Amino acid sequence: MSEIRYDSLHDTHVLIAPERLHRPDMIPIQMINQEESVCPFCEGNELMTPKEIYAIRILDSLANGVGWKTRVVPNLYKAVAIEAPHSYHHGNFGYWDGFGAHEVIIDTSMHKTSMMQWDQQERCDWLKTLRQRVGDLRRDQRISYLSLFKNEGFDAGSTMAHCHTQLIGLPLIPKEIHLMNRYAVDYYKEHHHALIESIISYEEESLVRMVETHGAFSAFCPYASSYPFEVMISSKYHVGQIDTLNESDLDDLATLLGSVLLRLKSELNSFSFNLSISTPPLGEDISLYEAHRLRIRIMPRLYRLGGFEMSSHMMINPVLPELAAKLLRGEEYD
Repeated sequence: MSEIRYDSLHDTHVLIAPERLHRPDMIPIQMINQEESVCPFCEGNELMTPKEIYAIRILDSLANGVGWKTRVVPNLYKAVAIEAPHSYHHGNFGYWDGFGAHEVIIDTSMHKTSMMQWDQQERCDWLKTLRQRVGDLRRDQRISYLSLFKNEGFDAGSTMAHCHTQLIGLPLIPKEIHLMNRYAVDYYKEHHHALIESIISYEEESLVRMVETHGAFSAFCPYASSYPFEVMISSKYHVGQIDTLNESDLDDLATLLGSVLLRLKSELNSFSFNLSISTPPLGEDISLYEAHRLRIRIMPRLYRLGGFEMSSHMMINPVLPELAAKLLRGEEYD
């Protein structure tokens, strides 16, 4: 029997409908091999990309040359541009000039096409690079919001096989993000702790949707998961922003992320997914930072979205989160 579940974290509803799992197209979408004849993201091809903004490099290696572990460049096909005017034009058809930041984080110098292929050091280097870029852009007072995300696989929107992450900074806060954060602040002011603390405490007590814990971080399938086998990694403690992670927390997060991805691979084999890393809006009041916790959301893309999702802005998930968590824990399905 289906359920319409309330997602308290995002203040939305999700339709959990297991019967939809039997639709003809409800099978895992295999990732499509997107090999390029010459990959501009591989080490040695640095001249094929714009000049680097930041890189983790081997000692004494030179910018825009070989010897890097991660590398950040402006997106060649950018949605917004840092050099555009920072101005809003009022009127019946108001608009911003296309100001913003659009960066590509090349996750590894090796031609790896999946996060599942990374080792612990590569995951740590990736998180350190994200930490640096968020910290740097936070200082630009023209930017109000940062979107940090990965698309892995054709069905998740990726157009390059080589592992990469994108960061987009905007001069405004998207409406849904603004409402979600206001809701989190209201909860914090009423209960004197973050909403995610209550969620994780309940999940750790009930265990039915828990996948794994490591250090300060917990991985679980959200009660109102929007996607089949969706996993969220977060902390009930005040680990609020990626650019404030210390080395110990960063190592713990990298370890848990690697374990969760391998669990998903074991259950789903090759699959496309989107991954997002939460960042609180910049320049907001201090209560928002107190109400926020770092969250990594892994969203497998096992089937196509349809007209209902597009018209209602409400997701249909055919896999019970409790079942997904049980399978990811390695337990047998009854």
